[in-house]
Amino acid sequence: MLDKIAAYRQRRPRLTETKVTLAHGAGGKATAALIDAVFVDAFANDLLTPMADAAVGPVPPGHHIAFTTDGYVVTPRRFPGASIGHLAVDGTVNDLAVMGARPAWLTAAFIIEEGLAIDELREVAADMAEAAALAGVAIVAGDTKVVPRGAADGLYITTAGVGFVPDDGRLDAASVVAGDLVI
Repeated sequence: MLDKIAAYRQRRPRLTETKVTLAHGAGGKATAALIDAVFVDAFANDLLTPMADAAVGPVPPGHHIAFTTDGYVVTPRRFPGASIGHLAVDGTVNDLAVMGARPAWLTAAFIIEEGLAIDELREVAADMAEAAALAGVAIVAGDTKVVPRGAADGLYITTAGVGFVPDDGRLDAASVVAGDLVI
C-alpha cells in the first residue's frame, strides 16, 4: 500500500483549468500543475530538471560572472513582432552582452493576475523559450506568484541573467582607452 501511495505522489500533476486562479499561487498541487504544464514544458533543460530552489552550474575557467536583473511590465503584452516574453529574454541577454559576457542562464519570476488565460501564459512561455533558444541561453530557475484580480495588469515578468566574461574581454567605461571606437 505504501508503494501505491509513493507512486501516486510521484505522478505529474495535471493542469485542467483554462484560467489562472489564486490556487495556482498557493504553493500546492495547483501550483505544481501550472509550473509543470506551462514552464517546465517550455523551458526544459538539465539545470532546471532537478526543480531545486536554485540552479547550480560550472563557471568556465578563465572567466568571470556577469549578473543582471530586469523587470517587464508592458501593455499590450503582445505587439507586432514580439511579446512581453520576447522582451524579458532579449532585454536581459542584451544587458549581459553589452558587458562583454556570453549570456548563459536566465531565471524568470512571473507575477500573474488571477483570471489570466492559461493559453496566453503558454504563448508567453513559448515566446520566452523561442527567444532563449535564439540567444543560446537556458532558463534554469524561476518563481510563480498569483495575485487577486485587479492587483496587476495581467502579467509581470522579472528575469535575472548570468553570463561569462572572458578575463580579457570585459566591456565597461573603465576599459575604454584613447583611440577606442564606440559603435
